[in-house]
Amino acid sequence: MRNKNVELWIWMCFVPLAFDYKAPDAQFGHGAQWLAVFPALAGATILAMIGPRFTRPSRLRTFVTRALAFSLIGSLVAQVLQHNAIGNYLRVILPFLLFGLGYAAMCRPWHPLRLAQMQRILYYANVCGMVFTFVFGLLAVGGPLSDIRFRIVSPTMLGLQAILLHQFIVARRFNLAMVLVFLASLVVELLSVTRSLLVATVLLALFAAWLAAPSFRHLLRSIVRTVAALLLVAGLGLGASYFFPSVTEHWTQRVTAAQNSDSDRDPTTITRIAEMRDQYDQVTSSAESLLFGKGFGHWYRYSPIYYPYVRETFSKADYFDTKDWVAGHNFWVYQFYAEGIVFGLLMPVAVLVAIVVGSFGFRRWHRIAPRDPLLMPLSMSILLLAALPATSIGGNPLGPRFSGLVYGIALGLLVSLYSQLHYRLDVVRARHRARPAFRPYPSVEPTYRPPAPAAPLNT
Repeated sequence: MRNKNVELWIWMCFVPLAFDYKAPDAQFGHGAQWLAVFPALAGATILAMIGPRFTRPSRLRTFVTRALAFSLIGSLVAQVLQHNAIGNYLRVILPFLLFGLGYAAMCRPWHPLRLAQMQRILYYANVCGMVFTFVFGLLAVGGPLSDIRFRIVSPTMLGLQAILLHQFIVARRFNLAMVLVFLASLVVELLSVTRSLLVATVLLALFAAWLAAPSFRHLLRSIVRTVAALLLVAGLGLGASYFFPSVTEHWTQRVTAAQNSDSDRDPTTITRIAEMRDQYDQVTSSAESLLFGKGFGHWYRYSPIYYPYVRETFSKADYFDTKDWVAGHNFWVYQFYAEGIVFGLLMPVAVLVAIVVGSFGFRRWHRIAPRDPLLMPLSMSILLLAALPATSIGGNPLGPRFSGLVYGIALGLLVSLYSQLHYRLDVVRARHRARPAFRPYPSVEPTYRPPAPAAPLNT
């Protein structure tokens, strides 16, 4: 049955969480956050209910759906065993629920016109998220740039760059507005002085170049274009260093942090490793936690083993009194810490399998059917989902609510489009090749032919 309000539900699902924010302190109002969460939950639920249904099974779709379902069920098992604070559990599990809802809403055989609407609205939502986060970090939080540099970066910054890199490298569509948005995202990265973001941007550009090249000759051309674009980015960075000398000084301190330290270790890297080591030590402390994890919202600290490397930066009281319960700074380790061996590997493996299978499928189909209308939406969803492991270089992409929804949407689109293209371009073509062609029997002259009837006599 047709639903005339599908575009409205898409807007309601995608856009409100773009204006979600991270409160600077406990006294800051949290009511507006729920005003952004409820429309997104309602929109995703409605789309999952009214979306079209598949009539044929798919191994990739079955595997990913079961992995996500068992991962969410595993969080309940760990919660029952560990008895974590219910408020902490609900706040941490919410981005994962949005991830699952986004997947359920988009893993449908949507019409190509609906897919075009989804791509456009998803792009606008990410742009709104980038602008709102930057303005909110500058005005609402305030302070020097070194203190607010983590608050001016949108949680889906790399997802927005993945969408733009798809337009530039894979689809080869250039728009002045998109170029300006991409340059603005690079400026925000430079102002944030975050090394992991720049590394992830370069990796996404190289991945897009590989994805767009169906042969080795095309790969060389794509790499040349990508390297030229990266050189322009480097020129932009040099120009920004001229206009913002304080940012340049901060970048120099970040790059040379290990050389300037007596321990020859980068303090930021050491704190991330100390956090992961404490999570690993906790989850391996007993057989029960090793199997089912410590649960979402469980407290963790910095491991005391690494304090000698950062005692110049942290005092002993600050280092050992620091503890947290949020989704950690590493997606892969935190999943194992929260859900153990039984459930913790399901979601990361499902994401990686979807990216690998979808990427090789796109390259194969791009050679045999380059004009299929579903190919470009598939490549966009692959690059958008690839931003999830790229974001995990410096943090947990499923910590913020908006990024959880966006990456769930990307996974749902990838699995849905792969299932449709696999049936049309692989299964159906294989059946046609296996079916023998119809050959009529050759005409054979009979050995005996009866004589023609005699003509009547005229009287």
